[in-house]
Amino acid sequence: MPNAASPTQRTFTAAGLTALLRERSGLTAVHCGPLSGGTFAAVWRATLDDGRDVVVKVGPPAGVPLLRYERGVIAAEARYYRTVAAATPLVPVPPVLHADDDVVVVGLLPGRPLTELTGPGHEDAAAAVREQLGVALRHLHTATAGQCGHFGYSGDGRASGPTWRAAFTAMTADLLADADDWGVPLPVPAGEVLATIDRHADALDEVERPALVHFDLWDGNVLCEGGRLTGLVDGERYFWGDPLYDFVSPAIGRRMEELPDHPVLRGYHGRPGPHGFTGTQRRRLMLYRLQLAILMLAEMPSRGIVGDEARQRHDWLVPLLLADHRDLGRSATM
Repeated sequence: MPNAASPTQRTFTAAGLTALLRERSGLTAVHCGPLSGGTFAAVWRATLDDGRDVVVKVGPPAGVPLLRYERGVIAAEARYYRTVAAATPLVPVPPVLHADDDVVVVGLLPGRPLTELTGPGHEDAAAAVREQLGVALRHLHTATAGQCGHFGYSGDGRASGPTWRAAFTAMTADLLADADDWGVPLPVPAGEVLATIDRHADALDEVERPALVHFDLWDGNVLCEGGRLTGLVDGERYFWGDPLYDFVSPAIGRRMEELPDHPVLRGYHGRPGPHGFTGTQRRRLMLYRLQLAILMLAEMPSRGIVGDEARQRHDWLVPLLLADHRDLGRSATM
């Protein structure tokens, strides 16, 4: 029986997962096994009695403490796939076969994560996939919550607002409160983080349309096969906001504004680089990286990330967070 990777992940036997699948969705699995890679939900691959291959994602056990934005994220993932399929059918996402509050079943897409397309000889194929990711993002960002729609998360009382400034501030405040609840020390005090956001409110106010943002498009959530993009997965963290946010995770650990020839930008703009960013866009990218670093620090206790793994994540993220905070301070005085 596989061990749960974190307190938020349920532990199943194959028989238990099969029974849950039948009870919740009416689907019958003839074979199933756990998939690795995630740290929030239990994720299994199953073959149904009609020959279809599916992915089953099951939310945390009842009563397990979560971060504030994680309430209802299993149902949110299904909403994301259905929204993308309806609004931007050129973007490859899995079909939803079943969804309820804590179980979602989707069709298995072809391909493997882009994380596996590494090493000598794979550079051109990886660049081609990233360029196609840029094209997919261009289509994805045409989806909007509408003129009367809100910014931020949907459902379950999660952080949102009538403007992007209000939503982004609320989203960050929740993460800061999560860090405080879990006793996670941050290198910048919560009050200073919120004051930094307020000093750059003019940059956030440039965003007037709530676009659909995946948020979590690091290489592990980008599927590919033979140099071809085949799917965008794990959309449970999606929100309505600034399309610029989707340039953060594809260059995680780096700064997209310092990579003007990045293939994602080439695909997004539909032409070769170099591609630049305005001063206010650069400030927003720094704010978004700051928020992401806070999230990745705040979530460690809830995921059971301790010891060497926690120290490695801390030592990687803190210099990045401090660099963006420092540069935001400098740009506010220019």
